[in-house]
Amino acid sequence: MATTSNSVLFLGSDSLSHPHYQPRTPLNLSFSRSHSVSLLPNKRSNSLALRCSNNGDNISSEKDTPIELKFPEFPTVMDINKIREILPHRFPFLLVDRVIEYTPGVSAVAIKNVTINDNFFPGHFPDRPIMPGVLMIEAMAQVGGIVMLQPEVGGSRDNFFFAGIDKVRFRKPVIAGDTLVMRMTLLKFQKRFGLAKMEGKAYVGGVLVCEGEFMMVSAGSS
Repeated sequence: MATTSNSVLFLGSDSLSHPHYQPRTPLNLSFSRSHSVSLLPNKRSNSLALRCSNNGDNISSEKDTPIELKFPEFPTVMDINKIREILPHRFPFLLVDRVIEYTPGVSAVAIKNVTINDNFFPGHFPDRPIMPGVLMIEAMAQVGGIVMLQPEVGGSRDNFFFAGIDKVRFRKPVIAGDTLVMRMTLLKFQKRFGLAKMEGKAYVGGVLVCEGEFMMVSAGSS
């Protein structure tokens, strides 16, 4: 009789202690990719020696790694100084801290570190610090500005503005301590009229918290 539980195989003594049971060669049993079992004769008795291996043992070192060393920081494509060269916004309305991915004329991904020191939290709300939805939209629009104010699309920070939003949905509150990761993608750009349509999505911990479509326009457009 043999029963298995995860990676452990139990062999009843009744089935192995028979005097005529004398295996000549090892018996190999394979249950899955991560478990292997070898049954070998024991020279001193009629029982079998059991050897089990589990791939889970290979990740024991990962469990021992301190949590502060497990998560790498976001990459830096544009730091705050470079962002300030592109965007005209300044404190307290510059809502982009770092660009972590940039495809010229196509898209940008940036982060906003939401902290209790942000100046909107004392009023929104004193007992429950939630980032206002309109500021999430503004932060995403600023990421869109990083795409549109580049030479690849012929933009200028003196004449490009956030013009409108559509299909906006707020999926989950963003609170102090979160890192807001925002992706803005250019969907359509009519250079003749200075109109740009962009898609925006914002995430916290890989979970979608806000999305919408954005309209950008140059000041010279009618």
